[in-house]
Amino acid sequence: MKIEVKGPIISSSDQWIYDWFGMEATSPKKVSSLIKQAKGEELEVEINSGGGSVFAGSEIYTTLKSYKGNVVVNIVGLAASAASVIAMAGNKVMMSPTGQIMIHNASSYASGDYREMEKGAEMLKNVNASISNAYRIKTGMSQEELLALMDKETWMTAQQALDNKFVDGIMFEEETQLIASADHTRMLPPEVINKLRNEFKKEPEKNPRVNDKRMQEIENKLKEIALILALR
Repeated sequence: MKIEVKGPIISSSDQWIYDWFGMEATSPKKVSSLIKQAKGEELEVEINSGGGSVFAGSEIYTTLKSYKGNVVVNIVGLAASAASVIAMAGNKVMMSPTGQIMIHNASSYASGDYREMEKGAEMLKNVNASISNAYRIKTGMSQEELLALMDKETWMTAQQALDNKFVDGIMFEEETQLIASADHTRMLPPEVINKLRNEFKKEPEKNPRVNDKRMQEIENKLKEIALILALR
């Protein structure tokens, strides 16, 4: 089952407005309805979102994290702010080599006297601590380290996200490695090497003087031949 997390992360009560205008958006209700249809099969969550509502993002994260089946997250573009929290819900998180992750502090609007401002600031600090828990569970980093990264508004490339353990791998890299190794056209095919190896193993039966030391020399020679051909 594929679930797309695209556009802003919004509350469920606002989803109909975006749908009416034909605009991409993701709400907890939208994600939950798709998960119910999955019935335990693997979820592939594709993310390209600049974030949005912290609490809607938290609900989506919790819903995905609670899912009994396997959850694979693919960050295909941007996973910023609340969307980066959602990305942490995957059992396996992969990221496009051209993608970005951004983590930062929560923000809000407030009005009133200094007491209201202080109350608002304290609330935002608590929200930041809550958000950092999703990153901490995924990366193993300390809360202090994560809050420092959030204070700076940290943007990460795929490699930086991998180094910091926000993701488990970079998409397409394995395919590239396979293509590169397949290009060694001058290497002896495995079936040829195996045939030679089997023939040499028969030597002791034909010639009792062929001992284990000789067999090891033959094995080493086969490896040398394969290496020389590969480097040409």
